Amino acid sequence: MAKREEPNKEDMDFEIQLFESILKERPNFTEAMMALGDLYTKKGLNEEGLRIDQKLFHLRPDDPIVLYNLACSYSLTNQIEEAFKTMKLAIEFGYNDMDYLLGDRDLDNLKKDHQFQKFLAELKGIRDSDLKGVHE
Repeated sequence: MAKREEPNKEDMDFEIQLFESILKERPNFTEAMMALGDLYTKKGLNEEGLRIDQKLFHLRPDDPIVLYNLACSYSLTNQIEEAFKTMKLAIEFGYNDMDYLLGDRDLDNLKKDHQFQKFLAELKGIRDSDLKGVHE
């Protein structure tokens, strides 16, 4: 499958308008909200992305991807304590793609936090011990 190119500014503006109009008709259409939140973030509209992610959280409070995205939005808006609490919840509810998490630039603000660095080190230790047990 061919890799999809990032949309240009005009395409993003069109897609944002499209998803916003869909949500006016169907305000709880979670897939449209997820797409819109992603577009807002890619365009640098972090407050708007946070607003969408908070709505998604109210609709799907135990969805690890929704929680992960909300943590990213909190990080992008420099709400580090909220980002940390939400990321812990995402992991508790099943988010487990640590390689993606470690490379995600949306989390750069959170990754600077000493408490979060300690948490990641603990997770890495747990993951490594699990892997060690599998290989023995």
